[in-house]
Amino acid sequence: MEASLFSKIVTGDIPAYKVAESDDFLAFLDVFPTAKGHTLVIPKQQVDYIFDLDDALYLGLMAFAKKVAHAVEAAVDCKRIGVAVVGLEVPHAHVHLIPINSMQDMNFSNKKQFSKEEFEKVAASIRAAYQD
Repeated sequence: MEASLFSKIVTGDIPAYKVAESDDFLAFLDVFPTAKGHTLVIPKQQVDYIFDLDDALYLGLMAFAKKVAHAVEAAVDCKRIGVAVVGLEVPHAHVHLIPINSMQDMNFSNKKQFSKEEFEKVAASIRAAYQD
């Protein structure tokens, strides 16, 4: 299997705005976000489809995503953190954590643009709020 874009982020071959990391999981900002703070959470192990993860990895991914969601919520002004799993964009299981104030904030066709400085600032805020 060819290394996915996300696997290349895990190995450091592609840079990312990382916000949290453990031995098995990684969270980083989506560079094509629907909202400020839109974060992707992945298992470091490349598995295409989230429901093909073994139970331990799936449950670990969701527990890690929960911790990251609390950090995103603390760092970004929003009512809630929306959760989505689409799984068609990159052949590597991932969870979208999206700061939302309304249902429209979950619309994946509404992409936002931020500067490198804005991405770095929000990533630093989320990292500071993350509690392992």
